Amino acid sequence: MKLLLLSFALGCARAQSPDISQIMSRVASNQAKSQDLRKLYVYKQRQILRMVRASGKIAREEHREYTVTPEGRGIKKELATFDGKYERAGKYIAYDKPGYHYKNLDVDGDLIDEMSKDMTDDPYSRDGLGHDLFPLTYHQQLKYDFHLAGTETYRGQQVYRVGFEPRGHSSRHVPLPDEGDGADWKGEALIDAKEYQPMLVTTKLAYNIPKPVRILLGTNIRGLGFSVSYRKFADGVWFPVSYGGEFELRAVFFYKRTISVSMMNIDFHRLDVTSKIAYSAEDQ
Repeated sequence: MKLLLLSFALGCARAQSPDISQIMSRVASNQAKSQDLRKLYVYKQRQILRMVRASGKIAREEHREYTVTPEGRGIKKELATFDGKYERAGKYIAYDKPGYHYKNLDVDGDLIDEMSKDMTDDPYSRDGLGHDLFPLTYHQQLKYDFHLAGTETYRGQQVYRVGFEPRGHSSRHVPLPDEGDGADWKGEALIDAKEYQPMLVTTKLAYNIPKPVRILLGTNIRGLGFSVSYRKFADGVWFPVSYGGEFELRAVFFYKRTISVSMMNIDFHRLDVTSKIAYSAEDQ
């Protein structure tokens, strides 16, 4: 009887989920290992960047494809193909290089190029995504509070649903310059319960634009948020394979755009072997 009770107790203990600090500690450790292993891979990155007017008409759109190789502590991206178009007087005009300006003050041209750089080309990241956008590494976790929302099944795997927000979060105002610590996002992550790696992370801006700024400057950002999906390619090697977001920007009264960014990583090659890992849009 004692042996049966002991076995039952052990079974219950195994069935219980670890607490959130244990989960996130293992996630941080595995994130560090995975990011280090990513330096062994080259791949292609496809981007679609789009800016839409308040009328619903596309103002500007770009399609980019890069070859991505590891370099030092980050990555090196070489533009392989590019095509873009902008709308003028009801017609779409094509152009063939990033940073193209068709007039002296080309706000769309400046913004769309900066978006590509800021959101997909972080020099301190092994995958180009902003290192502070999805706060699962050890140093980023120090800035956030996490809570376990439950367990579920996702893509056939048991996952932990983890919510997060900046420590001391308040949605009433954007932090002042001396308050900011780079913790600007809140959201959820689905964590593989076996390998303690993120499978899907979604974020949105944790703070509202102050009302005086919206009134006096006519500037606001609505719906700013992103999602990233990860896939396993080898033991301990997980890569973000799709990434995107859409938000509305209104600036100084006269400028309003709905902006979307979509990125996909495909055709992975390991540097030290001749094998190829194929990943296409149909695999999602």
